Amino acid sequence: MEMLIWPGAALTVVGLAGLVWAIVRVARAKRAGLDEAALRAVLQRAVALNLGALALSAIGLMMIVVGVML
Repeated sequence: MEMLIWPGAALTVVGLAGLVWAIVRVARAKRAGLDEAALRAVLQRAVALNLGALALSAIGLMMIVVGVML
């Protein structure tokens, strides 16, 4: 089922890009020297982005596995 493999790979790549983006946001916030409240707000948004990207990547990998098994 090739029609599941390629979209699954695309979702996985988008999820991985989201993970990298979350890492970059946190690194920039730490380098900016923000106070504790501002840093906490940035980290909370980054955690939400991180979990969403991880879920998207997992769904993409599941699609790839199902496509290969079929």
